[in-house]
Amino acid sequence: MHQFIKIFLLLSAFWCAAHSYEWYESGNFYQIYPRSFMDSDNDGIGDLQGIKSKLQYLKDIGMDGVWLSPIYKSPNADFGYDISDFRDIHSLFGTLADFDQLVTECNRLDLKLILDFVPNHSSNEHEWFQKSERNESGYEDYYIWRTPQIDEVSNIPVPINNWISIFRYPAWKWSEIRQQMYYHIFLYQQPDLNYRNPKVVQEMKDVLKFWMSKGVSGFRVDAIPHLFEKMNDDGTFPDEPRSYDPNCDMNDHCSLNNIYTHDQPETYDMVYQWRKVLDEFAAENKVGSKVLMLESGARIDLNMIYYGNATIPGAHFPFNFELIKNTNINSTAADYKSAVDLWLDNMPAGHIANWVLGNHDQHRIASRLGVERGDLLNILLQTLPGVAITYQGEELVMTNVHLSWEETVDPAACNTNDPINYEKASRDPARTPFPWDDSKNAGFSNADSTWLPVGDDYKTVNVKAQEAAANSHLKIFKKLTTIRKESMFRLGNYTGILSNNNNVYSYKRQHENEFAVVVLNFGKSQEVVDVSSLFTSIPSKLKVYTSSLESGIADGEILDASKVTASDMSDL
Repeated sequence: MHQFIKIFLLLSAFWCAAHSYEWYESGNFYQIYPRSFMDSDNDGIGDLQGIKSKLQYLKDIGMDGVWLSPIYKSPNADFGYDISDFRDIHSLFGTLADFDQLVTECNRLDLKLILDFVPNHSSNEHEWFQKSERNESGYEDYYIWRTPQIDEVSNIPVPINNWISIFRYPAWKWSEIRQQMYYHIFLYQQPDLNYRNPKVVQEMKDVLKFWMSKGVSGFRVDAIPHLFEKMNDDGTFPDEPRSYDPNCDMNDHCSLNNIYTHDQPETYDMVYQWRKVLDEFAAENKVGSKVLMLESGARIDLNMIYYGNATIPGAHFPFNFELIKNTNINSTAADYKSAVDLWLDNMPAGHIANWVLGNHDQHRIASRLGVERGDLLNILLQTLPGVAITYQGEELVMTNVHLSWEETVDPAACNTNDPINYEKASRDPARTPFPWDDSKNAGFSNADSTWLPVGDDYKTVNVKAQEAAANSHLKIFKKLTTIRKESMFRLGNYTGILSNNNNVYSYKRQHENEFAVVVLNFGKSQEVVDVSSLFTSIPSKLKVYTSSLESGIADGEILDASKVTASDMSDL
C-alpha cells in the first residue's frame, strides 16, 4: 500500500562539514507507561523489575533510549503526576535498589534511561506543601497562596480569579489550615510550585542532579507551558478572557483564552537554567551528554524559543506535536507534508527535529488515524530527520481498548461526571496493559485482574504472534529501525514533494553516496508514481527495502522507477 524504497547508487561522493554527533541526535526513544508495561510481582500493576525483564525486547526492536512516565512516590490522584517525594520510587513500582538494577541493565544493553521530570507541581501530600500550608518559616511561598474574598451571603471563599483547571472547575482551592487559597492548574491534589521563589528553583535543580547521579541520561519535562503565571505588579493575577469555544462549557479550561496561565516569558529562562545544570553535571562528572526534552505543545513560534538562542542553549528539543494536532483519519498527503514542513521550516539552524504521533495522553495512532495507516505512519516517523519517539505498543499497531464508565479511572474522564460522553476525555484506552503473548492477561501479569483490562484482541495482537508471523507490523518496524541506523537517515538531508494530485507524499534522504526514497500514498485510490521524475539522479530500477502489510509488494522486489504502484486507502 505504501512503499518504502531503498536505493543504493554510487554517485560522485561529497563530504559534509565535520560534526561531532551526540547519541540523541538521531535517537529512537521508546515511551514506557510503567503501570502497563510488565508486572513482575503479579499485583496487576507494572513495575521496575518488569521493565528490567523486557529491556532486551526494546534493544531488539532498535531503541536507543527508554523514557519512563513517572515512577516517583505518589498518592496516585493523577497516576504518578502528583509526586509526594521527588527523590523516591513509588512502592507499587519497587524501590531505589530496583531502580539501580534497572540502570545497570540499561547500561549493559547500551540503552539510555530517561525519566519524566514533573516540575510544575507536587502532590498536596508532599512535605513541602504540608509545611507551606502550615505557614512554616522558609516554606511560606513554596506554592502560590492568596487570600480570597468571602461571599457575604454564603460565607464561602470566592476563587481569586476566573482561572480554570485543566481538569475542569476553578483552579483555586481553599485551605482550612492556612485560611487561604492555593493555585492548581491540574487537580487540587497537585498544587503549583512557585518558581518566583529561588528556594524552589534550587530544590528542583537538586532533583535533577540527584537522578543524574544515579545514572539517568536525561529528562522529559512534563507540562512545561504552565510553569509560570502572569502576575501583576501588585501581586494580583488578571482574569483570562473568554474563548467562546462552542465545544467548551464554562467549567472547561478551554472556555478561557489561556494567555496568562500558559507560555509566560519566565518559563524559557528556567528551561535554559535546567539545560545549564545538565551540561555542567556532565562536564564535572565526565559522563556522557544528558538530554533535555520538553512537553510543550505551544504555538510553533513559541515552541522554537525553547531551543535557546544564539548565546544560551535551551532544551535539546521541545516535543513536536504538529503531526498530532494537524492530522486526523481523513488527512491527506498534503496535510502530513505541511505538518512536517512546519517544524523543519521553523526550527532554528543547527538544532534537532523530533516526531511524535502517540503517547499516554492520546488515543492510539491506529484508532485516531486508521489501522490501515499503521505501517505507513511508522515508516514516516522512522525515516524523517531527527529523533523518533514511539509510545509502547505502537510498533504492534495496537488500537484503543474500550472501557466502560465503571472501568474508567482517568481523572480527566471521571471529572466530567458524564457516563455517556466520558470517552471523549478519557486517556485510559491507550494506557491498557501491553500484550506480550496470548496467555492470561496477555502475558502482562498473572494477577486475577489488572489495573485496566487488556484488549479483547490480545490473542492475535501481541509480540509473540507478530514475531512468529511470516510478516507483521512488528517485523516491519524492526526493519525500519535497522535501516534508520544507516548514514542516509542518521546524517542525510531531506527533500519532500507531493505528487499524484497531492495524494502521494514522497521524500528523499541522502548522505554522500547513499540515498533512499520513501513513497507514501495517503489517497483513497491506487496511484502509479513516477519516482524518477520527482527527484534527481534516480536509477531506472529500484529495490524495495520494506513496505506495509497491505501493499502486496515483497521486500527485495525490483520496481520500475517510472511506475511504482502505491495501493489505495479506499477501505478507510
